[in-house]
Amino acid sequence: MTVISITLPPELLHKFETFMETKGYYSRSEAFRDALRNLISETELATAQTENVAATIMVTCDHQRKDVDIKLTELRHEFDDVVIENVHRHIGEKYCLEIFITQGNNTRILTLINRLRGMHGIQQVKSMFLML
Repeated sequence: MTVISITLPPELLHKFETFMETKGYYSRSEAFRDALRNLISETELATAQTENVAATIMVTCDHQRKDVDIKLTELRHEFDDVVIENVHRHIGEKYCLEIFITQGNNTRILTLINRLRGMHGIQQVKSMFLML
């Protein structure tokens, strides 16, 4: 393998090392490789020539924000051509987890993800893709 060098500010390195310990990575290199694979995978989807993909989208939000729940329901209906399953689960007393299982046009699914990321009250959006 090729060896590279990167420069990080101390606070980012500290957060990265804490992340590594929490996730169980055995080396910085493995953690960086995994992060790069995830970043590249998402970027490849945006430029993929194939139109048919499957994706899971996980969204976390504050349980107290009822307006977010209404907006998520509206989005689910707006994108019912690609959302094939949806799960809503309370995580403790403070958070909600929303999982969208999607299949269809990659541009349409990316639009859904971007709309989710742009919603007020959403804390985090994570996605995983499979090109069909």
